[in-house]
Amino acid sequence: MKTFCGRANPSTGALDWVEESEEYDYHQEIARSCYADMLHDHDRNEKYHRGIRAAVSRVKARGEKAVVLDIGTGTGLLSMMALAAGADFCYAVEVFKPMAEAAQNIVQKNGFSDKIKIINKHSTDVTVATDGDMQEKANILITELFDTELIGEGALPSYEHAHRHLVQEGCEAVPHRATVYAQLVESELLWSWAQLQPAEVEGARLVPPPAVGRCAGAHSVCDIQLSQVSPASFTPLGPLRAMFSVDFSKPVSSALQSHSSQFVAQSGGRAQVVLSWWDLDMDPSGSIVCTMAPSWTYPQAETAPWRDHWMQSVYFLPVESRVEKGDDLRLTVSHDDYSLWYSLQPLGQRAAPPDAPPPEAPPSRPCCTCRAHLVWTRPRFGELNDRRRTESYVGALRSVLREDSVCLSVSDGSLLPVFAHMLGAKKVFALENSRMSKQVIEQVLEANSLSGAVDLLEIRPEQLTSNDVGGQRISVLMGEPYFSTTLLPWHSLFFWFCRSTLAGVLRPDATVLPGSASLHMVAVEFQDLWRIRAPCGSCEGFDVTPMDDMVQRSLDFRESREAEPHPLWEYPCRALTESTAVMTFDFTQCVPQQPISSRGSLPFTRIGRCHGVALWMEFHLTDDITVSGGLTGPISEQGDCEWSRHRKQGVYFFRSAWESSGDGRAAVSYNFTFEPSLGDIKMDFSVKSQ
Repeated sequence: MKTFCGRANPSTGALDWVEESEEYDYHQEIARSCYADMLHDHDRNEKYHRGIRAAVSRVKARGEKAVVLDIGTGTGLLSMMALAAGADFCYAVEVFKPMAEAAQNIVQKNGFSDKIKIINKHSTDVTVATDGDMQEKANILITELFDTELIGEGALPSYEHAHRHLVQEGCEAVPHRATVYAQLVESELLWSWAQLQPAEVEGARLVPPPAVGRCAGAHSVCDIQLSQVSPASFTPLGPLRAMFSVDFSKPVSSALQSHSSQFVAQSGGRAQVVLSWWDLDMDPSGSIVCTMAPSWTYPQAETAPWRDHWMQSVYFLPVESRVEKGDDLRLTVSHDDYSLWYSLQPLGQRAAPPDAPPPEAPPSRPCCTCRAHLVWTRPRFGELNDRRRTESYVGALRSVLREDSVCLSVSDGSLLPVFAHMLGAKKVFALENSRMSKQVIEQVLEANSLSGAVDLLEIRPEQLTSNDVGGQRISVLMGEPYFSTTLLPWHSLFFWFCRSTLAGVLRPDATVLPGSASLHMVAVEFQDLWRIRAPCGSCEGFDVTPMDDMVQRSLDFRESREAEPHPLWEYPCRALTESTAVMTFDFTQCVPQQPISSRGSLPFTRIGRCHGVALWMEFHLTDDITVSGGLTGPISEQGDCEWSRHRKQGVYFFRSAWESSGDGRAAVSYNFTFEPSLGDIKMDFSVKSQ
């Protein structure tokens, strides 16, 4: 049996439905899972282990049999911890069938099959009866149902059901309690991911549409590695506040709720962003704490544990507001059963009692009304707001535009056609891939009294005819290039295919901007990201190799031969080789019919442990203006790298790490092939001694 999967086609810019093996979804889910990352999280594992031992001891001290319910057991690790701590029996629930099967193998391998029952169901479908999934209710509830936002994986409904149907009243819970923390800040960097900022073009000011500024934005959380956001890039306007706690040992409600915290502004500024994370108290006394706090909250940042399965959250307030030092403020967090959102209210001269409830109804969930937050992702907002990047494009356009220039822009939701008009182009056309992105650019034009200055065409490049551009020949074809369907850096080569498709409407001497692009690579040692791919072997004394084997089989199905996208500014790495351009693509010419190949090697020049290679595109707008989607500066002598925050880079992980002596005696050999028929790049790497 076959299955159809949606996959971006870089040669058409469209989403194609591709027939795949029936095993594809299965292997894709496992290969992209975070199980290895969680097992490598020693801090998490050790805190759970201590909390479980303490809970079992409390039950045993009461003279009771310790019956455990482990919801979301994964590998069965926490259930095995409970048995090793003296629990009498454990019901381990896992809804994902491949993981349930792996857990069964791991439990058997570690000798716990007679004391752990794996239940392959969603916990809300589990029954308690003589002939049910569970023969009795549990008196110890162990869970790992959390995501970066704490409740995004359905923790609250699962707890709610468990307390009603699966556990005894007054049960022990590990974790015992979760507390959500928040801090109000001003940050030009973070706010640039939520709102379009004014731009300067040849002394003129391009302002954002009022509707965008009034819009509450996208409702989804912005989850990032906040440890990589320097405290110098934001100003705290208030203290870190505990917003609410959930006691998991008692009945839990998944109903809509709001919680408020009042405080005095500690400095003046623009209230824009809320930074948020949570802690887990593994025991009732709060002596065993697992915190998601970013590294810069630690006395020694290097002691902070790294984890990718749980990060930190950035929430953008519905509107920016000015606060003064000493203002009385109330920060409110609301949540339904799956997500959180924040709002801020000034309290005026007379502050309400600290425990006073909000006088108004709970703020509604943010919802985009301007369409821009549906068209532009948060990194895309940051890209559009990058002043240096804007200056590069404006400078490049200025150098190629003439009074009689007829321009055509090919990029999704781009401001380039607006820039071209402001720089004096005779006529500007722009292809937009959707009605929504067209409407957003129309709002930008209207807000700047430029309605009608750009002809926005909601058609695909292959559909464009001479009539669509008024019979005129295009003298400047331009693009960022940016396309919403791009997953990996080289998928932006769709611009090259567009250029080829549009050859019939271009003047023979037409300028193409960018004129070319190059694919770059560097071999790297990751500080932490390697954990998501590394086998675990033994975890807290338990053998979990069956899971390692399962993940590797799924990687070998396809993923281990492909690169995957990662925002490397969030994942520090060291370059162990120099960076180099491995392929170049000439946009002044049409896409060739035959494949383009490139091979070579990069010697290791620094000592380290090579985990793979990083890949990115650079777009050469003119002979002297280049925009990078990867490295934004030179590599330091130690190999430190600075990466673009706007676009994801490609990462190709080696199956096993390679120890580099840095003396040039070993090198990474590469072989790239650009397949025009697919619009994609096939790649292969190996490490060889020279």
